[in-house]
Amino acid sequence: MPLQLTPLHPLFAAEVRGLDLRTTPDPALCDEIHRAMDRYAVLVFPDQQIDDDQQMAFGQALGPLEQTRGVVDAHKQRLKHQQMADISNIDLDGKLLGADDRRRMFNLGNQLWHSDSSFKATPAKYSMLHARLIPPEGGETEFADMRAAWDALPEKTKAKIRDMVTEHSLIFSRGKLGFTDYTEQERKDFAPVQQRLVRWHPGSQRHSIYLSSHIGRILGWPTPEAMALIRQLEEFATQRPFVYSHRWRQWDIVMWDNRATMHRARPYEDQTFARDMRRVTLTDVAPTLEQQMAA
Repeated sequence: MPLQLTPLHPLFAAEVRGLDLRTTPDPALCDEIHRAMDRYAVLVFPDQQIDDDQQMAFGQALGPLEQTRGVVDAHKQRLKHQQMADISNIDLDGKLLGADDRRRMFNLGNQLWHSDSSFKATPAKYSMLHARLIPPEGGETEFADMRAAWDALPEKTKAKIRDMVTEHSLIFSRGKLGFTDYTEQERKDFAPVQQRLVRWHPGSQRHSIYLSSHIGRILGWPTPEAMALIRQLEEFATQRPFVYSHRWRQWDIVMWDNRATMHRARPYEDQTFARDMRRVTLTDVAPTLEQQMAA
């Protein structure tokens, strides 16, 4: 039975029905999901009451998973699988993270527009976030279509930025919020990496702007001028016509393509309500500088 797809936005994003992820999709169904991702870039799978093992199996069926997480205090892992990212406000004892907890301060960076793992030499392909427990209000996730943003740019701007190379790091994004508290090992782990500013998405045969709060430099440009340009591009690319806002329901899985979208978390009362979200992330095929660009 083919996937039942209902568009959620005029440009991208769709809800998927007719799929029970307690059973790992077979290769043919995975191919269908990939095709839907190429078209919509964001897929919402409602009412998927799965556990960590089943979520991991779904991710592995679609492709290789990332093996490391971009976090501080990496030894404080609450979840069973090291490859699963804990996108929550809950500590190892099941209590809310304290207001001044280092992990909470670091995680506030998720409220900036970003692309997952753009700070890694080989960045993320898909992210797959599962809502186990959600607050009564707030905490939405917004997505911006970077392919549509590229299409809407003036031709002069496209020519200007097409061959630019940027540097990405978690230190850059968290620095925008004043977070500078790193261990020496974390500074080493978060060393800047180079990425294309404009990418070619092979599945949709479209260009996209590879923006992220993790950007801190454009190679060959003075930093203030570079960051002014990045700010202008981000403001353009996150205009409301390009944005889908997802209001979470318990047991939603939302999967998005980091090569074609940018996203951010919205605030919620994290000192009052628990929010337990778990993410599995697929890695891309190669560093962006090694990936093919369209002629």
